[in-house]
Formats: sequence, structure tokens, C-alpha cells
Amino acid sequence: MDPDAKLSIVIPAYNEEENLPVLLKEISDAFPVRPKSWEVILVNDGSTDRTEQVMLDLKRQYSFVRVISLDNNYGLSTALDAGFRKATGEVVVSLDADLQNDPADIPKLLEKIPEFDVVIGIRISRKDNFVKKISSRIANGIRDFMLKEKWQDTGCTLKAYKRSYIEKIKLFHGLHRFLPTLLLMQNARILEMPVNHRQRIYGKSKYHLSNRLIGPLRDLLAVRWMKQRHFSYRDEEKE
Repeated sequence: MDPDAKLSIVIPAYNEEENLPVLLKEISDAFPVRPKSWEVILVNDGSTDRTEQVMLDLKRQYSFVRVISLDNNYGLSTALDAGFRKATGEVVVSLDADLQNDPADIPKLLEKIPEFDVVIGIRISRKDNFVKKISSRIANGIRDFMLKEKWQDTGCTLKAYKRSYIEKIKLFHGLHRFLPTLLLMQNARILEMPVNHRQRIYGKSKYHLSNRLIGPLRDLLAVRWMKQRHFSYRDEEKE
């Protein structure tokens, strides 16, 4: 990443009041040399606990923090989209608020930009329960078969993007799982990179079997249709 480029870090959160102060401290410590210009965008996805107040407290503590609050709980795709649209950096990083993503990995991803347009984290030694792991494995196998692609871990929120590519796509509910496919349709150069994965300490997982298999299967059919109908061409005006 160009050291003069502005960095935006987007963090969607739903009921993560205990995790956010720890996460912001880790993000602050993750950069031995701070980016010349950066921002952390905290997106409150309609939390019902003190998440919004904690975010506002962190905004007063850290000058680089911005807070976006949604009027309801819409889910990860919407919260990511809200953060992406508010981001002003040339490079945008997304990560979860639950502390399972390790902010220390962010500089490693940034090193691969601009050589690549998007860098996707692959969670190694995942610290999820059996149901979450097996449902992910089944969903990944079906997705790869249907889309004729091979991604190792599209469910990892820790990703780095050139903002110019984020601006090319339109997110719909549930389509955050298919960001690599949507970006590949825009001819993005994508790199997968191993990243750390940690045990959740505070709060509860927002995922269960139905929202990891049933909904994504419906979304998969939509993405397959989009991929099949997508066109890409070059044109030149002749004199």
C-alpha cells in the first residue's frame, strides 16, 4: 500500500459492547508506524445493548474514529455497505467486531496492495464450534460447485480492497458472502492470504445453521444468475 494513501477500516457491530474497546486498542497497536491518514468507521447495526454508547465513547478517545448508526438491525451485508459508502480512504479494510479477526494481520494484507486489488483473509486453525465449521464446509462446497470457482474462505470478514473496486459493486442482503465473486466479475486481481483466527471471549455468535445454509443457498442462485448474465467488454470511439 502506498504510504501516502488514506486507509479506511470498516467494522460492523451488533451487540459487541465488551469487544469494541479491546478491538480499538488492538487496532491502534497494530501499526508500529501509523498511516499518514486513516479512519476507523464503526457501524452500529441496530444494537440493543450499549454498543452505540461505547462507540461514541471511543470516538471521543480516538481522533480517527467515526460512528455510523443504522436505524435497525439489517445484517452484515447492509452494515458493511453503509461503512463502505462512508469510507474516504483509497484502501478499505473490513473486519469483525467480535475479536476473532486479529488486527495485527491488517498490515500484512496492506503490503499486497496495490499489486493486488483485493486481499482476502483465510482463517487458519479456526476457533469456531463444530456446527459452524461443518455448515461452512458444506456451504463452501456447494458454492464452489455452483459458481465453478474455488475460494478457501469467503466467510472471513478480514479483507482489504482498493476502494475503486468496492464502488463498482452493488451489495444486497446476504451477498457479503459472495464478495470475491462479485469483485472477480469486475476483473479484480484477488489474493488469498492466511490470517489468524481467535476464540470469541465476549458476546454471542450471530450465526446458526439456518442463516448459514438456508439463506445463503437462495443467495447463491441469485449470484449464479448474475455471473451467467454478466458481460464485460472494451469499446473505443472511432473518428
